[in-house]
Amino acid sequence: MISFDFYNPTHIVFGSGSIDKLSEQKLPGKKALLLISSGKSPKASGAYDKTIAQLEKAGVDYAVCANIRENPTKELVMEAAAVAKENGCDFILALGGGAVLDSAVGVAAMATNPGDLWDYVNGGTGKGHPLQNVPLPVVTITLTAGTGSEINNWGVISKTDTHEKIGFGGDPRLVPVLAIVDPELMRSVPSKYTAYQGFDALFHNTEVMMSKGVNILSETIALSAIENIAKYLPIAVKDGNNLEAREHVAYASMVAGITMQLTSTTAQHSMEHAMSAYHPNLPHGAGLIMISVEFARYFINRHACDEQFIKMAKVMGIPNAYKAEDFITALVNLQKECGVDNLKMSDYGFEKSEAMTLAINARETMGGLFLANPAPMSDEECAGIFEKAYR
Repeated sequence: MISFDFYNPTHIVFGSGSIDKLSEQKLPGKKALLLISSGKSPKASGAYDKTIAQLEKAGVDYAVCANIRENPTKELVMEAAAVAKENGCDFILALGGGAVLDSAVGVAAMATNPGDLWDYVNGGTGKGHPLQNVPLPVVTITLTAGTGSEINNWGVISKTDTHEKIGFGGDPRLVPVLAIVDPELMRSVPSKYTAYQGFDALFHNTEVMMSKGVNILSETIALSAIENIAKYLPIAVKDGNNLEAREHVAYASMVAGITMQLTSTTAQHSMEHAMSAYHPNLPHGAGLIMISVEFARYFINRHACDEQFIKMAKVMGIPNAYKAEDFITALVNLQKECGVDNLKMSDYGFEKSEAMTLAINARETMGGLFLANPAPMSDEECAGIFEKAYR
């Protein structure tokens, strides 16, 4: 647990009002591709106007690409990269939630490299080629607290025709050079999505705790994040204008970007990516919530990492926790507090008979995360988790 390898050159500007400091930072170019979602959130939160004002104050030109949607596809990434090329942009400024931040990694790579994004994807039908050219630098301004993508060099992209949803990245040149994390910009996130995103952040950290690769640094940071989410996420869900709660959840989400670089997440994320690859209307965090209890129970029943579950239960509100099952109690209580304990796969079009298809897809597309599991998991056992979680 003592050894680790960590490199992150991202300059992080964290705190309420930090968007107003953008123009004071050293930006990596003279013309940005301002990458935003096709929805209303960038403008509704005021983030879009504030960002434009800061770019103009800094004397930086920009071109806007507003094509990103939830569970972004490789086609959207390629479209945005083409906009960057056509407009002579020399860096990417990603303004948005997880979908925009994830897409930015692919856009930065494909704005300078030939071919198709899938030529450089590892896993599934990806060709796994290394990048030929240096990608464009990336600056991030996150509008949600969930993915931690504002400070890491991975993005999850879908290839819809083959039902693949795979993490692209890993090249250290794709790490954002600057991240603005301003919790004030997150106040307009609806309650439901605050919960989904917060649980995504939670599971990044709980999976790190369960992972075979957990180390002294990743565990310390992950426990801090888990404690903050357990305490403050219910408050943020109930009152989105509670800035203190938004700040603590944003912190926990951001540092997950660090824990995931120190220690891999587990197959829980592979399994959810398979779910939303086949049912793209499913929010990522909601899918994780649906399978979370049965996923944890699988390892608890095998006594794979009991001490890790006890440590998590203690910071999640059970200070006298002494058995691994206490983690499930704490997890279910948190889901109830946030109003997400009754999510059903069937409400998103899933059928129980899909379990093995999802299990196979999870391993074929993001099988590397199965290697981080604290105990072996066969396809049949993975399918069994989907079946038990099905409602």
